[in-house]
Amino acid sequence: MTVHLSSRIERIVKDALSSGQYRTAEDLLSEAITVWQARQIVAAEPTENERQAAIERLKNFGKTHHLSLGGITIKQLRDEARP
Repeated sequence: MTVHLSSRIERIVKDALSSGQYRTAEDLLSEAITVWQARQIVAAEPTENERQAAIERLKNFGKTHHLSLGGITIKQLRDEARP
């Protein structure tokens, strides 16, 4: 794969290599992609507001359809389902 970098990014890569932080441009790009992937995972996680809205929808659904969680709370159920 060939990648064309802007002069600003190329300067950043060259500075990182000359400083000894990275041995090769591939090492720098590998770390940059790892950081980007981690950010993507975090961005995909629901926000606290989205979680609260989902809990409210679940509560309303349960009340509307007269459902029971068998004595446990939604929070306990949620916590139990997390890895």
